[in-house]
Amino acid sequence: MIKEEIIIAGFGGQGILSAGRVLANAGLIEKRNVSWLPSYGPEMRGGTANCSVVISDEPVASPILNSASSLIVMNGPSLTKFENSVLEGGVIIIDSSLVDVEVKRKDVKVYKIPASKMADEMGNVTYANIILLGKLIAHTGVISTESFEESLKKVLPARKHHMIPEEMEALKMGINF
Repeated sequence: MIKEEIIIAGFGGQGILSAGRVLANAGLIEKRNVSWLPSYGPEMRGGTANCSVVISDEPVASPILNSASSLIVMNGPSLTKFENSVLEGGVIIIDSSLVDVEVKRKDVKVYKIPASKMADEMGNVTYANIILLGKLIAHTGVISTESFEESLKKVLPARKHHMIPEEMEALKMGINF
């Protein structure tokens, strides 16, 4: 049975909300129950942004998460804010290119991935969130790569569909890291 409660957090402009939307849509493609709840500060780009995504075989009682099984963070303040929200035995996936805060907990699995550096080397730093989602998929099995690709086709505007092959390459980089 699948039930993954995920928080994705960072600065506005890093694709935090988009990453959650693609992930939630992939869950729908797999005929699962999902919720996606975006949240962002009034500053938008450069301000804080986070979203919660629930993907489950069971009905989702509430889109508001008091705790999460998985956390993806792309800035230090988000790690500080959400670290204690992760359930014991959960996972924290960090963009180590941007986060220099250490995880204090010993009861969670931590992956430090230099996602922004890897994405920059690919030629597009906006792929960092996709690299981190790849590690989430590899660790949890919450969705398939095929559903992720199908979700990109549905969520991205047609003018950005030419980016999908590179985004799938970024996803595979995260899966294999």
